[in-house]
Amino acid sequence: MTPRTEPCKIGNWFGKPYFHFSDYLRDTYRCRVLKLPINANLSCPNRGAMNSGCIFCSEDGSASPGIGGRTSIPEQMESARKNFKRIDAGTRFIAYFQAYTNTYAPPAQLKRLYDQAVRQRDVIGLMIGTRPDCLPDQTLDLIASYQKDGFELWLEIGMQTIHDKSLEFLRRGHSSSATMNAVERAVRKNIPVCVHLILGITGEDWKEMMDTADALSQMPVRGVKFHHLHVIQGTQLEKLFRAGEVKPLSQREYVSILCDFIERLPSSILIHRLMGDREESTLVAPRWSLNKGTVIKAIEDEFARRGTFQGFLYNEGRGSIDG
Repeated sequence: MTPRTEPCKIGNWFGKPYFHFSDYLRDTYRCRVLKLPINANLSCPNRGAMNSGCIFCSEDGSASPGIGGRTSIPEQMESARKNFKRIDAGTRFIAYFQAYTNTYAPPAQLKRLYDQAVRQRDVIGLMIGTRPDCLPDQTLDLIASYQKDGFELWLEIGMQTIHDKSLEFLRRGHSSSATMNAVERAVRKNIPVCVHLILGITGEDWKEMMDTADALSQMPVRGVKFHHLHVIQGTQLEKLFRAGEVKPLSQREYVSILCDFIERLPSSILIHRLMGDREESTLVAPRWSLNKGTVIKAIEDEFARRGTFQGFLYNEGRGSIDG
């Protein structure tokens, strides 16, 4: 299955000013499709004795709350099912390897892990989160082998930004060119790619964030996950925040920048996530992100106020244009 590619207009097939992944899933499979997060305990090549990893990443490696790596993959998936408030008989699931770097192991080991997940009941998809510098060709070949009709396969790559100075600030340990290379190699193998982006990185101005939007609009990606720069307890970013060296975006700033960004994206790119989130107990700042529903409403209200939508500033063949 591939995302729709018709021009975006106000009111897509679910009435939103942007094309959201959850709406695409419901439209494609005609049922509720939920993600079951998995921690495969694969760690990350950016962590080690001389490097504590990305400055925004906590010790749990972005694992979902309540999902630990100490239990088996089937147990984690069953636990995740029970955490959903509503599951009907027709609900289907995507096995989501979320925590840490989920290609950081030999292909044979990865195959055992992925196979365990996709064999669980009612699983119709596989989603794998990783870094651009941890995708050798053998691993991409393995991931591509799961591609088949009626199966929802996604490779999530942490892009964050196109600016190397920002990647250095985040201590990502890779360049923007590494991301471009990984995306191109994955797409050549017909693997649908979703990239993660961070808006509000310290040192980036509005134009630089829009430069990332313009670059993304020309990349062969099928999805994007947006995150605002948020400070998690116990991270290197928290130290910088406490020292006054980091100032997260306000809700109003984030909503405005996000809408500017989405206006520049073609309708063929699905929006998997509009903002980052974190449980209250470990979130340091900004606290406005605890009210996710309020923020999403503010985003849709801003599009309505502007009378714009995803693709409004995008021209087929030329990429985005100045508004």
